[in-house]
Amino acid sequence: MKIKIGSKIKNFEVESTIPTRKKFSDFLDKNLVLYFYPKDMTPGCTTESIEFNDNITKFRRAGWDIVGISRDSIKSHKKFIDKYNFKFPLISDPDEKICKLFDVIKEKSLYGRKYMGVDRSTFLIDKKSKVVAIWNNVKVKGHVEEVLSTIKEMK
Repeated sequence: MKIKIGSKIKNFEVESTIPTRKKFSDFLDKNLVLYFYPKDMTPGCTTESIEFNDNITKFRRAGWDIVGISRDSIKSHKKFIDKYNFKFPLISDPDEKICKLFDVIKEKSLYGRKYMGVDRSTFLIDKKSKVVAIWNNVKVKGHVEEVLSTIKEMK
């Protein structure tokens, strides 16, 4: 099933940097900004994560939490969080189960070489697990502002 606006996300197990949160539903005490990114510590992913972190107060005031997901390990995620002092958790998806559920594994190309990788994507999911907005093939510049303005328009 392809996830689209209006889809309800079924609960699933997660491995996150908050060990007590073991299921997706554990993150839905508020509405959720769920963003998928290719790799910890890479320029675009670092910029995107820093911008989400810099705006976390605005998101939380509007009733939204932020969670990032990549295929990196929890150990890598913890280093990433520590280095940049992120105030939100990251989910590890090394076997791509969550990435495949959200259909964010796409063919990419680097220096002419084709490979399968994470398509930078963001999903807004309300407390009832319903998808209310989706961005695929995200360009980092201006993305966080766009997500914030979409949330403001929803009020």
